[in-house]
Amino acid sequence: MVPVLVVAGGVAIGLATLAGAWLARRSAARRELAFGAAAGALLVIAGVHLLPDAWSGAGQAGIPAWAVPAAAAASFALAGLAARAGCTCQADREAAGGAGAAGALAAHRLLEGATLALASSLMVAVALIVHALAEGLAAGTLLGRSEGGMGRRMGWWLAAMCVSPIAGAAAAEIRPVPAGAEPLLLAVAAGVLGQAARVSLAAALRHVRLARITAWSPAAAALIAAAVTALAVRGAG
Repeated sequence: MVPVLVVAGGVAIGLATLAGAWLARRSAARRELAFGAAAGALLVIAGVHLLPDAWSGAGQAGIPAWAVPAAAAASFALAGLAARAGCTCQADREAAGGAGAAGALAAHRLLEGATLALASSLMVAVALIVHALAEGLAAGTLLGRSEGGMGRRMGWWLAAMCVSPIAGAAAAEIRPVPAGAEPLLLAVAAGVLGQAARVSLAAALRHVRLARITAWSPAAAALIAAAVTALAVRGAG
């Protein structure tokens, strides 16, 4: 049976995700700040959290050292091609980047849920909850760039992000993720999130002139979000 702390932590992670997405939607008048914050959060998640974990796991699993950066670079390139394919405007590219980010985060959260189940620690749960707020902001900002049907798609992606930690925790209780597969999955997710961060940062800088604000504003938002996310990642271990 899944422990109560794991279930409560999974529910709280989902609520934090929705709160982050709500904050992104509320920032429509200053979208460039939300994009800057999303870029900072995504870069830290990919570069400080996922890649080091993938590198460490690859060494323990006997996977060649070049496999992790190769998988991350390949997924980064493929995510960029996917974001451009069939897009007629930049807003479509940003929406595609948001879908890729949400999908990668949902997959990554399966592993986070498994970690929460294995650790059964309150500190780990709190750190992952703060971490989820930044992830929700990042995904909500990018997904919110498109009108019309994207609202329904955002709901589905956010639902997947909210459910996946509990699914990962349940799966960990039944059958652990193979040691040889986890590092490469983490590397692929890092590459996709890196591409989403690039799209988000480009959007933030492009909107600066339209909003008539200094470029330091989205840059500061990116740094603050990166710092907060880094603290959450460090707390999660």
